[in-house]
Amino acid sequence: MSYSIDVYRNDSPVQKNIINLGTFITLFPQLVAGPIVRYHDISHQLINRCISFDKIYEGVYRFIIGILKKVIIANNLGAIWFSIKSIPFFDLSNLTAWLGIICFTLQIYFDFSGYSDMAIGLGKIFGFDLLENFNFPYISKSITEFWRRWHISLGIWFRDYLYIPLGGNRCSKSRWIFNIFIVWFLTGLWHGASFNFILWGLYFGIILIIEKLFLLEILKKLPKFLSHIYVMFLVIIGFVIFEITDINSILIYLGSMFNFNNTFVDSTFYYYFIPNIILIVFSIIASTPIIKIILDKYEILRFITLIVGFIVATSFLVDSSFNPFLYFRF
Repeated sequence: MSYSIDVYRNDSPVQKNIINLGTFITLFPQLVAGPIVRYHDISHQLINRCISFDKIYEGVYRFIIGILKKVIIANNLGAIWFSIKSIPFFDLSNLTAWLGIICFTLQIYFDFSGYSDMAIGLGKIFGFDLLENFNFPYISKSITEFWRRWHISLGIWFRDYLYIPLGGNRCSKSRWIFNIFIVWFLTGLWHGASFNFILWGLYFGIILIIEKLFLLEILKKLPKFLSHIYVMFLVIIGFVIFEITDINSILIYLGSMFNFNNTFVDSTFYYYFIPNIILIVFSIIASTPIIKIILDKYEILRFITLIVGFIVATSFLVDSSFNPFLYFRF
C-alpha cells in the first residue's frame, strides 16, 4: 500500500528495478511487526546505503539490547501475567489484579520495543536506517504525547495515509472529531477483528479528543508527577481492554481492580510480588531513559553490555522453549 500510495502521490518515483521493489516488500527486519516502513522513507536507501564496521557494530549492539528486553524482561513479566490471568478474575484481590496488568503493561512494552530494536539493528547491519518505533512512552505526561512515543511508525502511517487525507484538523470541529474517530476505530481494527480492539481504539480516540479540546492545557499546569500518574492510569486501563478479549471478562477484571469490597491484598499477591520485586523495579527503571543515558555516556559499558548481553541472551534462548513475540498475535 505504501509503495502504491507514494507513487500515486508523486512522493516517490516509480521503481523500475524489480529487485529493489522486491527488497522493499520483503525486507525481513521490519516485515512482521514493525517498524512499519513507508516506501518514501526508504526508496533512496534501496539504491544508496552505507555498510560500515561502525554501522554493523551499532546494529549488533541494538539487536542484543532488543533480545535482552525480550528474553530477560518481557518473558519473565509475561510468566507472572500468565499465572495471574489463569486465576478466575472473581477471586483476584485488588493488588493481585493491579500487579497482573502492570506486569502485562511492562511486558508488552519490552516485548514490542525489543522486537523493534532487533529489527532496527538488523537493518543497520545491512545498511538500512529504519524509523525509531519507541521513545520511552511510559514517561509521557499526556496521552497525546504517549501516542507520539508508542509504535511511532504506526502513528505516522495512519497520520499520513488516513488522517491528513480525511482533512486532519484543517476542517470544521465536527469533521475533525469524525476524522479522529475513523482513525482510532481503524487503529483498533488493525490489531485484530475483535470487539475489544475496536473498543480499545475508540477508548483512546475519545481521550485524545478530550485532551485536544481542553484537557492538555490543564495537564500542562499540573505537577509533572500528577500528569504522569494520569497517563499511566489510563494506559493500564487501556491494556485491560486490549489484552482481555471478552467484554464481560474485562468488566470483571476491572471490578477486581477497583471494587474495594474485595480483598485488598492476599497471599497470591505476595507469592508473585516478593520473588519478582527486583525484576519489576528494574523493568520500571528500564522503561525510562536512565539506563540508555548511562550506556550512551560510557562506551566501555556499551561494549561490556554487548559481550555479556550476547552470552546471557544465548543462555536464556538455549534453556527456554519456543516463545514468539507477543505482538505477532496482532
